Parts: sequence; structure tokens; C-alpha cells
Amino acid sequence: MASTLRLGFTGDVMLGRLVDRRQRSRSVDAVWGDLLDELQSLDGLFINLECAVSREGHPWRRTYRPFHFRGDPRWVVPALERAGVDWVSLANNHALDYEVEALCDTVDRLDQADIAHAGAGRTDAAAREPARLSIDGVEIALFAFTDNTPEYAAGPDSPGVAHVSFDLHDEESRETLTSTIQKAKETNPDIVVASLHWGPNMVTEPSSAFQDVGRWLIEQGVTLVHGHSAHVVHGIEIHDGHPILYDTGDFVDDYAVDETLRNDRGFLFEVCVRRDGIPDELRLIPTEIRDCAVNTASEAATEWSHRRLRERSEPFGTRLARVGDELVASLDDDR
Repeated sequence: MASTLRLGFTGDVMLGRLVDRRQRSRSVDAVWGDLLDELQSLDGLFINLECAVSREGHPWRRTYRPFHFRGDPRWVVPALERAGVDWVSLANNHALDYEVEALCDTVDRLDQADIAHAGAGRTDAAAREPARLSIDGVEIALFAFTDNTPEYAAGPDSPGVAHVSFDLHDEESRETLTSTIQKAKETNPDIVVASLHWGPNMVTEPSSAFQDVGRWLIEQGVTLVHGHSAHVVHGIEIHDGHPILYDTGDFVDDYAVDETLRNDRGFLFEVCVRRDGIPDELRLIPTEIRDCAVNTASEAATEWSHRRLRERSEPFGTRLARVGDELVASLDDDR
């Protein structure tokens, strides 16, 4: 039995639109490019799933939405299974793109595939409910929230996403986060993960309010903060020995590429966690989206991503050492 678990975290995984079309003429594995073996080697894999997984429903028209993302479950579910995805966040601004029917179908299909999920459901209580899973005897609780698209928020009797304002001065949101953390800790898990889809697109750093929330979550007993939404990787902070991944960027999608921000370049974030739940090391494997698939980054992309992440992490005092093509942070040194 290994002394540590290797847990992988990704940014946005959007398997609709052009990705969906491209996958219909290639193998299920193709969307994972040359990273499939790496993904399968992890003890746990946790992603933000930024699309409905359904053939049901119709595009959301209740309010203006410029994009609607939906992937065909006939290939999406097998692809998630092949990569070894253990859990997905559904708390984002695309979970209801094809209305209630597609969201409920997504939840049901994930349940049928035994892929855990959090952040959306048939009621607000279900959307806020932490997911629980055991990996090699280590108990993990995960919850998910978003501050995007308030019209997608679940209600007492209506499906939707777990929605909060990430502002500690907002009493209702703070109480919601506090009660969810308490619920996540009820079964005394070894690891607690907060997955947060927060803030606007195409920004390069977290707001001061998000920094306050990230640190507060760690102080409340969260093991790791898994952020996403900006489509751009943000700097990493190690707070009391625990990683705050403010934004994990994009992992696979068909989005237009900003030539300055390079939202097609990112990382697979691998957190090594001891069996007692203490994070030990953070490994960052550079990735690049090509042909609607995620791949190991080219040499040029690797150099660019290393430079940008070091620049963005420097204000947090995070030390990232290069080991081969990876960046590594030892979390022990920060405790």
C-alpha cells in the first residue's frame, strides 16, 4: 500500500460543441490525447465538467446566454470512465445550458456510471450536498459552489447549481459555506476538497475577496481549494501547508485562443497527499489543447507556462522548482 495518494485536479473540461463533433469520428480516448496513461496512473482524478452530458433538453432561453454546451453521453461517459475520473464538479455556468431535463439526465448518467459529483441537483439541498468517496482506504469529501449565472441557482424545489457569493461579508453565503463544511466533516474524512467556479473569464489573478475566502476555507478545515472559471491559470498559494489553486484554467475545450493569455495552455495539477490527509507535494504537468484534445505541452508552451505561473505565484511566496518538464512545490517546507 502506497504511503501517499496521487490526486489529479484539472480546470474546465468542456466536451460539447466542436469537441463533441470531433469525437464522433475518432476513438473515445482521443479527447485525452497523449495524457491518457498519466491520467489513468493517478489514484484519483477530479475535474470541472463544463457541459451537460445528455441528448435531452433544449437551449436555455429564459435569459440571454451566448453559448450552450452539451456532450453526447454515448461517448462522454465512456471517455470519463477511461480516464479514471472519480468526481466532477457541476457547479458552473453551463450545467443548465440545456435546461432542467439535461441537467437531471446528466446527474442520473453520472450516478449510473458511479462517477461522484457535487454542485448541482434537483434541489438546492442536493446541489450543496458533499460527495463522498473512498480511495485506497482514504476517505474524501468534496463540495462545489459557483458565483456565476445566478439564474442557474437551484431552489428548494427546483433543479440547478449550488450558488453563493464568495464574499465573507455576505452573511448568507458565509453561513452556507460554513454549514457545508460542517456537513462535509460529519463523517470525519481524511481529505476535504472545496471546488469553486468563481469570478470572470480571462483575468490573470484572483480578487482580494477570493484570496480571503480561499485562506478562510483552509482555516475551516478544507484540505485543498480547487478553483476554476477564468480559463487562465492563476498563481498558487500555500496556506498553512495546504494548496489554494485559485484557478486551474482550461484542460480540454474548443474555445477561441487569446494569443496573449494563451488559454489553451495549462497544467494537470497533481497533489500528493499522505494517508492521514496531509498534502505533501504539488506537481504541475504542463498541458496544451490541440485539435479539441488535451496533450503534453510542447517545449515552447512548457517554457511559457512555467514562466507565467512562477510570475503569478511569486506574490504568494510560493516556490516552484523545475524537475524535468514539471514544476514542483514541496508543501512540507511551507508548514
